[in-house]
Amino acid sequence: MPITFKFLTVKSIPRLWWSAPRALTLRPPFRSFLGLVFGLILFGLGEALLVAAGIGVSPWTVLAEGVAKTASLSLGITTFLISLSVLILWVPLRQTPGLGTLLNALIVAFMLDFSLPYLPRSEDFLPQIFLALLGVFTTGLGGAIYLIANLGPGPRDGLMTGLQALSGRPLAWVRSALEMTVVLAGFTLGGTLGLGTLFFAFGIGPAIAFCLSVLSHLFRQRK
Repeated sequence: MPITFKFLTVKSIPRLWWSAPRALTLRPPFRSFLGLVFGLILFGLGEALLVAAGIGVSPWTVLAEGVAKTASLSLGITTFLISLSVLILWVPLRQTPGLGTLLNALIVAFMLDFSLPYLPRSEDFLPQIFLALLGVFTTGLGGAIYLIANLGPGPRDGLMTGLQALSGRPLAWVRSALEMTVVLAGFTLGGTLGLGTLFFAFGIGPAIAFCLSVLSHLFRQRK
């Protein structure tokens, strides 16, 4: 069966061969740990590509910029406080943290610092658009792989899955609505908005859902 726009109706994270039996464990299966790390490496690389494109940062960075300006705090402290606030929201949404929740911050931050000096930069508009779109897709692919590992989502992804479970809506639409809300709030507070920001806000939800569908289709066909 070909993968069509049915991916926009995906409502759950599939369980594939690298999925861990449970999220909260200190001794995950090795295949699950590898899936987690590989997915997070791709996730961080995707965010780095968006930064390298130079036409707008991610929606959550826009929000952090806006809150930092309003509250007269540094961007780093604001980013930490927003992540902490999102984790607090996990409690009523009944999301389970895990090793992936911790490694998300560490590996993504490492990939940003490690890969940015080696990524191409361009002043031309078309290459910038290509890099931004590639960044959104790479982030979506990495997100799908590490979420399937089932070792705990990062703060934003946990908020996505929690809101999906609460609303019953497809993941793509839940994530897009979340990112657009964050962009609007950040821009209202004075955050910097760019074309790459809009690509990410509108594209990351469908990108994750598409990659979840493709991976599920490919690996279930091999069983």
